[in-house]
Amino acid sequence: MENKLIQTDPSELLKTQTNARIGLGNVGGALPTQQTLSLKLDHARAKDAVFSPLNIELLADALSEFQLPFFLLKSKAENKIEYLKRPDLGRRLEKHSLEILEKNNEKTDIVLVITDGLSADAVNTQVINVLKQLIPEWSKKHKIALALVENGRVAIADEIGERLGGKFTAIFIGERPGLSSPHSMGIYTTFQPKVGLTDESRNCISNIHPDGLSIPQAIRILNYYKEESYINQYSGFKLKLDLNLIEEQKNTPTIG
Repeated sequence: MENKLIQTDPSELLKTQTNARIGLGNVGGALPTQQTLSLKLDHARAKDAVFSPLNIELLADALSEFQLPFFLLKSKAENKIEYLKRPDLGRRLEKHSLEILEKNNEKTDIVLVITDGLSADAVNTQVINVLKQLIPEWSKKHKIALALVENGRVAIADEIGERLGGKFTAIFIGERPGLSSPHSMGIYTTFQPKVGLTDESRNCISNIHPDGLSIPQAIRILNYYKEESYINQYSGFKLKLDLNLIEEQKNTPTIG
């Protein structure tokens, strides 16, 4: 009998390169039971990520070790349900938080803002590791302040930065969870922050998680945006990411 070559499923190779759902197979007109249960589990994990709380005590203790001006703040959104229904409330600080910032008399160059966004777990598990590698170098050149914000959205960094007189802000925020990445963190940077800025004024570093952009990669890009923002005196769509310069930074001993 003539031997016949068995053609392998092309999706098998793709499965080694991505966590996306491909080549799931079928049982009649439905997905296999294992794939159906896996989908439901990942959907539950994504929902849990949205409602995960910031670990305020853990983060506040860790941030205090940097011995920098530190502000514990809240947005106008009183809880996660209101946060989801009213995005506008997550972009502005509530009254008491504004009063806290008004009492600050210290000069600030850079404000690093940490907030929950749509996956506080992503922030809880990653942000301190980023800051431990970032702050020692940045503090050699800049006066830095830290802010930890409950129920915040990206634009809340504009109000905080403006109130503190900062020239540059970076906000670390939990990203909208996907079915394969419920713990993804993003970083948004802005030069000359002020209330009313829109997204074209920011630069974004996205998809920071174990199966996505690594922390060292994210730090190199963040450092690039900071340096280029100061050189050009702007941020946003006009600031182009030069991957060749990022590649050169791999062999640079410091990130400042």
